[in-house]
Amino acid sequence: MRVDLALLCFAYVLSQFYRAFLAVLTDVLERDVGASPEDLATASGFWFLAFAAMQIPVGWALDKVGPRRTAAVLLLVGGAGGAAVFAMASSSAHISVAMVLIGVGCAPVLMASYYILARVYPPAVFATLAAVILGVGSVGNLASALPTTLAVEAFGWRAVVWGMAVVSAVTAIGLWLVVQDPERVVHEEKGTLLDLLKMPALWLIFPLMAFQYAPAGGARGLWIGPYFREVFGASDGFVGTVTLIMGAAMIAGTFTYGPLDRILGTRKWVIIGGNVFSLVACLTLGLASVENLWAAVALFAMIGFFCASFPVIMAHGRSFYPPHLVGRGVTLMNLFGMGGAGIMQMITGRLYAGAVQDAVTPAAPYELLFTFYGALVALGLVIYLFAQDRTD
Repeated sequence: MRVDLALLCFAYVLSQFYRAFLAVLTDVLERDVGASPEDLATASGFWFLAFAAMQIPVGWALDKVGPRRTAAVLLLVGGAGGAAVFAMASSSAHISVAMVLIGVGCAPVLMASYYILARVYPPAVFATLAAVILGVGSVGNLASALPTTLAVEAFGWRAVVWGMAVVSAVTAIGLWLVVQDPERVVHEEKGTLLDLLKMPALWLIFPLMAFQYAPAGGARGLWIGPYFREVFGASDGFVGTVTLIMGAAMIAGTFTYGPLDRILGTRKWVIIGGNVFSLVACLTLGLASVENLWAAVALFAMIGFFCASFPVIMAHGRSFYPPHLVGRGVTLMNLFGMGGAGIMQMITGRLYAGAVQDAVTPAAPYELLFTFYGALVALGLVIYLFAQDRTD
């Protein structure tokens, strides 16, 4: 792997860490700054929405400015700056502001990698290479689980987040120094985002892109901690272990999905098959009143594994983009993926707040959340059934 892609991959490790670390901080943040699970769901949603909103300017910048300056500047200002704000937070509002800034900072790093992949490597291997970047970068998901729990116990959450701010700043400076921008595409047509939005084929992919990651992003990013604490009385250490298991399942799923389009000769049915299993896992948690601890752990891992179809859906969309709109194409697809997860995170926070007041059992609010997630995935699958299959 090129040195610049390796460093962008490490930057994506940071992105994965930031989107998921709230799950193991719910107790300490509620105690120290008065942030409830609903507050943290909102803050997590703000991260995803800021990340998604930045995809439009990031797409333009990748095509016009290049990945080096785009990724380095935003990660330094947003990622490192937002982590510093988080480390100094004294209220839930400060947490939300920090998560917005961090979302802005993380917005370009994966798309910068995908832009380079799309411009430098053959289209046929895009899904595989995209899965490698995503899978390796998902180490951040693991780091935000048990290792973060142990670090917070040893040093305190503020010291841990200050450390992440320093790491983010150093990484941003490294990106500025080593990333190599691909040669500019010279095209007679200027091309705009509207050219992509006019493609009917993409509109059959967008809904599933918006819904398929939401269960894993929401569960791993926030709900897994409160769920196991309230339903099974789990300790912080056990929550760290469970989040580690789910994070490992997400990585395994990413690497598994990566080459399947070339092995099976289809992208559409790989995506449908995997998301049917994630739908089953969501509805089992939502409708079956799971009482066995390890069955619940297995279902969370199943969601993590089968919701990892992101690189294959990204490759499916990539097959329709003209060369001069690759930057805007990958970021438009990412806008739907992260924007959908962010909106669903904020909605589930409201659902939880409404359901917890009248809950008959500790599991009842979470059963509502996972039924909601399952319904979204089902809707996305129904629309996606009409999509045109395309491989390179």
